[in-house]
Amino acid sequence: MKSTILLYLRAIRANQWIKNFIIFAAILFAGKLFEPDLLWKTIYAFFVFCLLSSTSYVLNDIIDYHYDRKHPTKKHRPLASGAITMPQATFLVFVMTIVSLLLALFFSLSFFFISVIFLLLHFYYSLYLKRYPVIDIFTISFSFVLRTLAGVVVTGYHVPIWLLMTIFFISLFMASVKRHAELVTQGSDTRESLFKYKDHMLYFLSTTFATLTIVSYALYTYTLYIDPSQQQIYGGRPTICEQIYNKQKDINECEKTNIFQSISSVSNLEARKLMMLTVPFVVYGISRYAQLLYEKEEGERPEKIITTDKPLLITMFLAGLMIILLIYVF
Repeated sequence: MKSTILLYLRAIRANQWIKNFIIFAAILFAGKLFEPDLLWKTIYAFFVFCLLSSTSYVLNDIIDYHYDRKHPTKKHRPLASGAITMPQATFLVFVMTIVSLLLALFFSLSFFFISVIFLLLHFYYSLYLKRYPVIDIFTISFSFVLRTLAGVVVTGYHVPIWLLMTIFFISLFMASVKRHAELVTQGSDTRESLFKYKDHMLYFLSTTFATLTIVSYALYTYTLYIDPSQQQIYGGRPTICEQIYNKQKDINECEKTNIFQSISSVSNLEARKLMMLTVPFVVYGISRYAQLLYEKEEGERPEKIITTDKPLLITMFLAGLMIILLIYVF
């Protein structure tokens, strides 16, 4: 029984669910991580996207079945190795698709639409898009943007544009690094799009996306200093002034409320200004990741690097701790 469960966990690639934690970005950076209602909504979305991701992984294994059987490492996957049969894999995809989409629809129509787009994107990626260089890594990056937007939809709190751009660019960076590792360690015969990739091209892309990631995150921390407020855009509560206006109270009272809100936010400026101190952690994290690729050639499995490399883990822990302290304590 235990071995069967482990087999199916390998088949649905549960170890890659770590990618879905990006859904928590909306409430984390809005300062609402510890609000029970919003937290449970985000956990719900996380669970749904874990099912959606696993659906896309198994579907990809079905589409690439004959190709994976000849691959030096993918031939050990449960379906390619024969540990699970094609009918079992097909049934698994069917069940996970129905369950995940029903759960998404039960929550809201907008969350359902994002879930459908996510699933269709991965379907077309597995079928067509992964064959085309550059388009393949942009598709992967867009899937992370969709995960982030799912967190926005379920909580009602937006992700600042520069933070969203950071997520987009770092996804492109990691995808280009992965392609480089595949090209170096396995050659162009292992993936169709690798025929058109060149080593120097992937080096250029990874360097460009790494730079854009750092610049985007630096701009995010700077704009927090300019405008420290976090605003709701999705079904959020009206502001104090909107409530006063809706109740047809005197406009002067509304203006007075605005003044008090501005004064209270000024006291928050210095703490948000300190968010710029997290930029070096991002710079080091990207540099360390690049080092693991170009010196040790370990970029093929990003989830393994993120969860096993001690310097990278320490960097992420310290950066996360500082962000939480600056947003929730100071």
